[in-house]
Amino acid sequence: MTTHDSTPAPSTGTASRRVRANGDGTVYQRKDGRWEASGYVLAPGGTRKRIRIYGTTRKDALAKLTEKIAASNRGVPVVTTQGSLAAYLTYWLENVAVHQLRETTHTRYTAVVHQYLIPGLGRKKLAKLTAKDVRTWLNELRTVCQCCSRGIDAGRDPNAQASRRPRCRALGRCCHKQLSPLTLAYIHSVLKSALEHAVREEEIPRNVARNVRTGTPRPRRFNPLTANEARQFLAAAQGHRLAALFELALRTGLRKGELLGLRWEDLDLHGGIASIRRTLQRTRSSGLAGLPTKTISSERRIALPASCVFSLRAHRERQAREKGQAGPAWQASGYVFTRPDGHPIEPATLTRHFNALLRDAHLRPIRFHDLRHSTATLLLEQGVELVVIKELLGHAHIGVTATVYAHVRLRLQRQAIDLLGHALGNLPETTPWPDDGGEPPVCAAPVR
Repeated sequence: MTTHDSTPAPSTGTASRRVRANGDGTVYQRKDGRWEASGYVLAPGGTRKRIRIYGTTRKDALAKLTEKIAASNRGVPVVTTQGSLAAYLTYWLENVAVHQLRETTHTRYTAVVHQYLIPGLGRKKLAKLTAKDVRTWLNELRTVCQCCSRGIDAGRDPNAQASRRPRCRALGRCCHKQLSPLTLAYIHSVLKSALEHAVREEEIPRNVARNVRTGTPRPRRFNPLTANEARQFLAAAQGHRLAALFELALRTGLRKGELLGLRWEDLDLHGGIASIRRTLQRTRSSGLAGLPTKTISSERRIALPASCVFSLRAHRERQAREKGQAGPAWQASGYVFTRPDGHPIEPATLTRHFNALLRDAHLRPIRFHDLRHSTATLLLEQGVELVVIKELLGHAHIGVTATVYAHVRLRLQRQAIDLLGHALGNLPETTPWPDDGGEPPVCAAPVR
């Protein structure tokens, strides 16, 4: 009698045909040797779309697909290369950049995306965007009047506008308000950052924006105070309610946000030390809030000049008197520089006080940030080592300090030339040159 072996024959199926759970997608090996995994994920707009992921091995393709599906299950839309650049930029802002950038930086990136990138390139497919598309768009952006292209004047009263800042609609002709080279470079950098993330996520093979050269923008000009102007500024600040702030800004080079973010607990007036731990800025979500410093190096301890210690003690006594006058209306914020009711000072309000002080002192108009440049420039003129200035200003690298303050004032150049002339014996006497206050404003070289 013939017996039949009831043992089942071994399966000849491959791993690529293994049954997966519902919703996990499928994975198989293609004829070209690559592995392809596909599945449905959440797409921008609330729809679901089938995506295909490729890998050199089954494990690689499956891991990529699993990551996409997991993000989709958390409610994060998955952008595909077949989607538009507008959809990808929106996804990048809302799900990637928001976790990697400071809130103020994210706000600026959002404005650039919605004002320039999406209107100009948003309809392009992410996978089909080319360097030529980016270059052509940037060239158009460089020459187009922003009032006309963005309709800035559309909702304004021509008569009312003409009394303030005439533009195209009020003038009846184009005012040719074009973007500056620095703004164009910034817009280009935002696009490069977004596409760089798409490359890291292997959505696109290369960052086409990196292949477009916009040229080096002209350096931003700044106007540091001369030594005579600095003394005049300090004299004018005496008696001002924020005299201690203005003196601290000029003598230490602290940023506006760092000054407004100082708390009394950060100051050791007995030891003459200030700890810079935060910066006060207005944000869209939290309003006026204390945020981390600009960089890790910006969180630092600095020595306070003796005159600043004296001014801060006088300021503390003034604040105590204001607290008593305010009574229950006093807001105990803990900040060193506050409004008379104890609330933090708006950065824009400080700028208005600063501009008014310049007018009262009959000084040329400068930015508040130029006080910081004045500090560094005056220290350089006194022969202070660059590394000391770097630590005081809180720069991340000494190369930043060296690049921004690469200039040498005319007076220092003359001194160096005179010294060389004395050494060579061909300078009979030193030429009495005038003070360098009339020299052209120095420029900060672009830092990359």
